[in-house]
Amino acid sequence: MAVDFEIPEDAKAIRQKVREFVHSECIPAEKRLLDGEPYKEVLAELRQKARAQGLWCPFIPKEWGGMGLGPLANALVQMELGESYLGALALNTQGPDDATMLTILTYGTDYQKEKFLKPLLNGEKRVCYSMTERAAGSDATGMKTTAVRDGDNWILNGEKWFSSAASVADIAVVMAKTDPDAPRHQQFSTFIVELPNPGYRIIRDIPTMAVEGPLTHILGGGHAEVKIENLVVPHENLLGGQGNGFTMGQHRLAYGRLRHGMHNVAMAQRALDMAVAHVTQRETFGRLLADRQGVQWMLADCASELYIARLMLLHIAYKAEKGLDIRHENGIAKVFLANMVHKVVDTAIQLHGALGYSLDTPLARWYTSIRSQRLVDGPDEVHRWTTGRNVIKAYREHGTTAPACGGDLL
Repeated sequence: MAVDFEIPEDAKAIRQKVREFVHSECIPAEKRLLDGEPYKEVLAELRQKARAQGLWCPFIPKEWGGMGLGPLANALVQMELGESYLGALALNTQGPDDATMLTILTYGTDYQKEKFLKPLLNGEKRVCYSMTERAAGSDATGMKTTAVRDGDNWILNGEKWFSSAASVADIAVVMAKTDPDAPRHQQFSTFIVELPNPGYRIIRDIPTMAVEGPLTHILGGGHAEVKIENLVVPHENLLGGQGNGFTMGQHRLAYGRLRHGMHNVAMAQRALDMAVAHVTQRETFGRLLADRQGVQWMLADCASELYIARLMLLHIAYKAEKGLDIRHENGIAKVFLANMVHKVVDTAIQLHGALGYSLDTPLARWYTSIRSQRLVDGPDEVHRWTTGRNVIKAYREHGTTAPACGGDLL
């Protein structure tokens, strides 16, 4: 029986619709912002047009106002939206909000969904996720922020590091240690915090190597250092029950890793398109760059990277559609996709020469931004460590490493 890679017609149609929206509305809107038009007005217009076309919250069930797309269709949509930094925002599927919305939808109480989730789904508010701490880094179980029960409230104290989009958020989801004597992965709980709140103080948006523009922080591109001091949170804002914070965090990060990868494919595709547009017009020493074998090899390498990336995401989407465990493939793909986009954008810069190194194209800005992809949602080394252990486990259990290397794809 043949493996079927046919995309359902309805998924093809929605992909095409989103592709047209990104190219006809979102990418032109980027120039409008650079020309000085107010961000809030431009985004509101984009969102109005998106909703009018039925393009809103792709992964959210229809009964909650979304498009109700399954993993495959959503992956196809996200691989289009990432071509523009306004794409996801226009459809209210931007990170870090998207994964947190899914978490509240999955684990929230009726009260929490009514009070906190609905405004997020309507695009009226934004949310950030405060888990990472400077002292703990990639080991979330090393966090020091505490939450102590005090009657009908919890009192939180500690610090958070790299809370993305906190400076534009109306709600924060905060993880803290509630039971230091419980098993390691059951010591933590998650709380929903309304902002602004004097107990949740943003010290600064941490400067990074990413090239910043006038809209970086307005768009939610900052990563905040946060001081949490005697933060009072009602017990009814405890999300998912006591001791379930770590499990929910991994559930949330799993989608975030995939979304980053989907958007990386879109960015890499746009970068490669820009590179080919340039080399098919640029002449040096009497010949087009496109006619030079070395340039063609560079383009071929990029095409290979994108092909592998798309196959990875399609296979993961297939497994997700079937309700199968995707953790192993997710970790492999997270590392590959983060490095893939770096290679493709770097090649596009090289083929543009000094123009690519300048800020006259978006390539240099993308290059400094995507370096974070090898760190966020778990650094490469942690995922590779896990994959390596899976390879050894497969050999010990089956006498071959094939099950951990795609040997049983379907």
